[in-house]
Amino acid sequence: MPPGSAKSTYSSIIFPSWWFTQFPQSSVIIASHSAALATYFSRKVRILVEEKLPSLGFSVRTANRSLESWTTTEGGEFLAVGVHAGIAGRRADLIIIDDPIGSQVDAESQSRRDYLWEWFRADLVTRLRPGGRIAVVMTRWHVDDLSGRLMAQSGADWRAVRLPALAEAQDPLGRPIGAALWPEWEPLDALLRKRQEIGERMWAALFQQNPQPAVGRLFSVDRLETVNPGQDRTLIATVRGWDLAATAASQRNDPDWTVGVKLGLLADHRYIILDVVRLRGSPREVEDLIVSTARCDGSGVIISIPEDPGQAGKSQMAYLTRQLGGFVVLSTRETGSKATRAMPLASQMEAGNVLITEAFWNAILIDELRDFPFGRKDDQVDALVRAFMTICNIPRPVKSVQTTLFQR
Repeated sequence: MPPGSAKSTYSSIIFPSWWFTQFPQSSVIIASHSAALATYFSRKVRILVEEKLPSLGFSVRTANRSLESWTTTEGGEFLAVGVHAGIAGRRADLIIIDDPIGSQVDAESQSRRDYLWEWFRADLVTRLRPGGRIAVVMTRWHVDDLSGRLMAQSGADWRAVRLPALAEAQDPLGRPIGAALWPEWEPLDALLRKRQEIGERMWAALFQQNPQPAVGRLFSVDRLETVNPGQDRTLIATVRGWDLAATAASQRNDPDWTVGVKLGLLADHRYIILDVVRLRGSPREVEDLIVSTARCDGSGVIISIPEDPGQAGKSQMAYLTRQLGGFVVLSTRETGSKATRAMPLASQMEAGNVLITEAFWNAILIDELRDFPFGRKDDQVDALVRAFMTICNIPRPVKSVQTTLFQR
């Protein structure tokens, strides 16, 4: 099911409560990509069971105060774990796996997908009692995610229920083709706007539950819209993302560039590349460039700089932060592969949501984007991705949904 379709409410909160009415002395394990999320589901189940005692006919034993592990007054057992947790010594009649993948970074990482698969096979399935059942509830992220592997390797043992955001042929709910899954919550026009925003590949995976393999180069540069630099635009936020190098060019080498890319978030939630500065120089020249560019940008522009691992990286950031007094400076370490980090930006570019200000630096940047991740240089891409991820991490308001719970 697509994100925001209340699948966790029904499968990880209401369903286990109902399960205990049918199998009062059974054991249930719920697993998620993090222990915190699994514990959240456990807490919600506990609250529901305690509130619905007259309907359910049982409650939680008062001696149990743990949110991760508790028992019912009828002898049922409930355990919540994250995918990294060991569960030796515990058995289950029902295992619910809800959102085993936490992010696109996890989904695109071969090693993390392999880790999840081995945890499922070695740690989780071995805890299932004879005749037990497993329910996997997730938004699809990748052709090789957990659901994809299960269907590819043992599909006959599983019943797959796929409910896309927009109905397709032979819809399991009997919807006409193109109908929204939950129009009262997210109507068709809102879904179509979201499809435009995130791009076809991400839409097929997250909302249609039909992930497609990545093909060709990552960035659809033909979808970049070039705009006049003199045109007035309302910006919600602006970030200058940096990728650092510290080697001067010579006839004997071809060093990386220090690059600062300035990216803005528009009022219509599109993104605009505003400026690019580049330098091949000494560490002192790099520091001077960062400081002078910040003064030119103004204090309203957030500065995002990668932090190298180890004490040297911390010392460098401490020094730069002192030099940039009066500016907002953010520093984080890079994690995951370059291609994985770039994919959210690539999705926005494919959807036509990235603009570029007409300037002399356009051709070099576009060439680098076009060749990524196989090109000779990727410094501008790294800086642009850093600016994009920083803007995306600016908090935005969300809305909640109220669901009517069941009666026995």
